[in-house]
Amino acid sequence: MTHLKTPYYLIDERKLKKNLEVIAKIREDSGAKSVLALKCFSTWCVFPLMRKYMDGTTSSSLFEARLGHEKFGKETHAFSVGYSREDIMEMRKFADKIIFNSTSQLEMFRDDVKGLKLGLRVNPGISYSHFDLADPARKYSRLGVLDKKKVMEMAPLISGVMFHFNCENDDFANLAKSMDYIGEKYGSLLKKMQWMSLGGGLFFTKKGYPVKEFCLKMKEFSGKYGVQIYLEPGEAAITQTTELVTTVLDVVHNKIDIAIIDASLEAHTLDHLIYRTTPRLSSPVPGPHKFMVAGRSCLAGDVFGTHKLKRPLKVGDEVRIADAAGYTMVKKNWFNGVMMPSIAVRRLSGKIEVVRKFGYEDFRDNLS
Repeated sequence: MTHLKTPYYLIDERKLKKNLEVIAKIREDSGAKSVLALKCFSTWCVFPLMRKYMDGTTSSSLFEARLGHEKFGKETHAFSVGYSREDIMEMRKFADKIIFNSTSQLEMFRDDVKGLKLGLRVNPGISYSHFDLADPARKYSRLGVLDKKKVMEMAPLISGVMFHFNCENDDFANLAKSMDYIGEKYGSLLKKMQWMSLGGGLFFTKKGYPVKEFCLKMKEFSGKYGVQIYLEPGEAAITQTTELVTTVLDVVHNKIDIAIIDASLEAHTLDHLIYRTTPRLSSPVPGPHKFMVAGRSCLAGDVFGTHKLKRPLKVGDEVRIADAAGYTMVKKNWFNGVMMPSIAVRRLSGKIEVVRKFGYEDFRDNLS
């Protein structure tokens, strides 16, 4: 039990290390390199640990790429759905690889980035996603080039390609089948490339995932086409490492007991609101008492979920929201002016360090 002022995100480096060791094992056994997807997790206070196990970062914007270069180091991969010329002129100062989303952007900016390794995102027309919102091959998708002929025409201008077609894919059989499809359809292209990225969305740190078979598939594919494979783990790198620690402020009743905590679903775990998913509680433990856990903002639907708990919640009790790192900390916001959670890290030594606190001045200066 800690005595830090809630709310706060608590990152546990010991849990993080377990995921990182899997990532390092995959590189050792398959040769596939891993770059951290900053769109999922950009909390750089734990980058010193992560860089020991990973090969660099990959970004979705100029600011993410700069952060990766400055705070993580090693390889810096840059991608954006749409670059401006100002983006490109800045990006070329620190990116190792610049990946374009379209042939038109590649042709537009290729002269500005001469000497850098360039890549092109390809839409293979297949995908794995539980949500249409996150499906990169959804109808009318703007993500990547679908026309194989255009991709082949661009081959002399690039050294690698990106196939980012997964979202939380924990089905190895599906991935293996998809890779076989990509090899059959784009094999002639891959043999002209030095590297390829499989993007993120591969849940190879999930308990029970067949890591050995995964490594064999990566190694086989890489050898067959002569390409260096890159993985872009985001969620896979930081899953189950972080809690949002909160305190019950009030308990009200409307046909059900409702505990109001000092955090907000919309402000502090926005991805759950967007995808209409329910966060799990790591504390209190399950039991017979039914409670709704709700946020303190004015949004009627600011609800973390309904849970059966070991004991009734009362004012002052601690409630811990589990798995609050991926696509969560990067999306925190100042809705309602609700207090922003601090950021704390339980280091490998077991010592808890508060690395960032937020106050009124941060709220004030967030806009103007």
